[in-house]
Amino acid sequence: MRYETGADDLLRDKDGGVTGVIVKGPDGLEEISSHAVVLACGGFEANAQWRSQYLAAPWDHAKVRGTAHNQGDGLRMALAIGALPWGQWSGKHSTPISNEWPDFADRGRTDKSNRLSYPYGVMINRNGYRFCDEGEDVGLYTYAKYGGEILKQPGSLAWQIFDQKTIHLLEPRYSTSEPIKADTLEELVELLEIDDKPQAVKTLHEYNENACDDEHFDPTKKDGLSTTRLSPNKTNWALRLDSPPFVAYSATGGITFTFGGLKVDEDARVIGTDWRPIPGLFCCGEMIGGLFHFNYPGGTGLVSGAVFGRIAGRSAAQYR
Repeated sequence: MRYETGADDLLRDKDGGVTGVIVKGPDGLEEISSHAVVLACGGFEANAQWRSQYLAAPWDHAKVRGTAHNQGDGLRMALAIGALPWGQWSGKHSTPISNEWPDFADRGRTDKSNRLSYPYGVMINRNGYRFCDEGEDVGLYTYAKYGGEILKQPGSLAWQIFDQKTIHLLEPRYSTSEPIKADTLEELVELLEIDDKPQAVKTLHEYNENACDDEHFDPTKKDGLSTTRLSPNKTNWALRLDSPPFVAYSATGGITFTFGGLKVDEDARVIGTDWRPIPGLFCCGEMIGGLFHFNYPGGTGLVSGAVFGRIAGRSAAQYR
């Protein structure tokens, strides 16, 4: 284990096989030889330049949910020796998070910023409009794309609004922020950072006129309680906002990791642009490309890390 030390380059033999790494630590550059190398360095979510290049605006100014050190160094080193890029390089895991959070989150904050209970309320942007179907599915199946939808809104900001019928359903993570409260929707809108307040009030009243009562409301499944004549409609859990006090939480889009990575085979060997394994090079975790496209089922990144981490470790240990 080397502290305050980052991998800078890969060592190779005359035949192109990977034989170690060059690292940079407090005492400068150092070569570390090994019979195999496993890259488990994550994606490039903390690299604003790469986000701008591969994800495009507005992702260059997205808040990063985790470490500031996932700069894509492992990908850079592998691509430099001919590794084959794979998967959706324009894709990413994003999530609605509190707009009050810093640009980067330390380990203690990472999982406390999420704002995923929007299926039980409505979201409006700074122009006063709804912009997505909050009830398309349970949050674990939509949050990874709705974080991106929020980021596209004016100022990359949205407000999640709830009333007392559903406030008890909010995730405990909402307790990390103090909500804005009011006894009427009009008063609530006045307190929010919204540029077109009359439109916001109109949007909320139109939603209520087309929403449902709570007789058949079931937060444990898609209950089919849908609005009508709205664009977009809310297709599940569409309860009226009519039980004050009303509360609002700010949300923006936070990036967790990137989907683009490297091509690997079933032994986690990194494949080169010649479609052959690069001798001595393996990878796992978020560096593997092709696992996710456009969306992400909650928890599967952890599964991928555990499965391919074990495969890569075993393959590297057996490699000679």
